[in-house]
Amino acid sequence: MINAIALLATLRDPPPPVPPPEEERGADDDDEILLARHWAGDPDAFAEIYRAHVDAVYRRLSRILGPIAERGDLTQDVFLALHRTLPRFRGDAKLSTLIQRIAINRAFEHLRRRTRRPATLMDERFFDELVSAAASPATRVLLREELTLVFQCLAEIKPKKRIAFLLRVVDGLAFERIAELVDATPETVAKRVQHAQRELDALIARRSSP
Repeated sequence: MINAIALLATLRDPPPPVPPPEEERGADDDDEILLARHWAGDPDAFAEIYRAHVDAVYRRLSRILGPIAERGDLTQDVFLALHRTLPRFRGDAKLSTLIQRIAINRAFEHLRRRTRRPATLMDERFFDELVSAAASPATRVLLREELTLVFQCLAEIKPKKRIAFLLRVVDGLAFERIAELVDATPETVAKRVQHAQRELDALIARRSSP
C-alpha cells in the first residue's frame, strides 16, 4: 500500500543555503523595514512585500489544495486580504506568520466550499509541479500517479484535519507552530493530525484493494 506520509514528505523544500556571516540579516528584518515603509506611505513597499512572499504563499496553497487551477486567484486573494489587514496590524506576530495565516484561512474556505459540490479530478500532469525535477522519468510517472490518489483521498477528509496533517507531514512543522497558524491548541492540532492520518490510510487501503 502507498505510504502517504513518506510520499507527501518528498514535497518538502530543501533546506535553504547557509548565508555567509556578512549576509545573516534575516527575512524578518527585511519585513520590518518594508512594513515601516508601507505604514509611512511608501507606494512601492507593498509591491516589495508581495514579491518577497508570493512564492511561499503559492507553494503553501499547492501543498494544502493540490495543484488546482484556482491557486493563482487564491494567491491574489491572500495579498488583497493582507493589504486590507495591514492598517490594523500592530506587529504582534511576524509578517510572514500573518501572511501564512491568511493563506491557510483562504485554503480552508476553499476546501469548505468545495465539499458542497462534486469534486473534479485533476489532470495528473499537474502533479509534475510537486514532484522533484531530479527524479527519473519512470519515478516521476509513479509519484504522479500516487500523488493523484493521495490527493483524491485527502479530498474526503475534513478541511481542518487535512490542513493540520499537511502542515505537519509536508512542511514538517511542530504542533506548536501549526497551532499558531491555525488558531488552535497544540493538543487539538495533534488530534487532528492523528485522525487525518488514520482516515487517509483507510481511504488509500480501500481504493488500492482489488
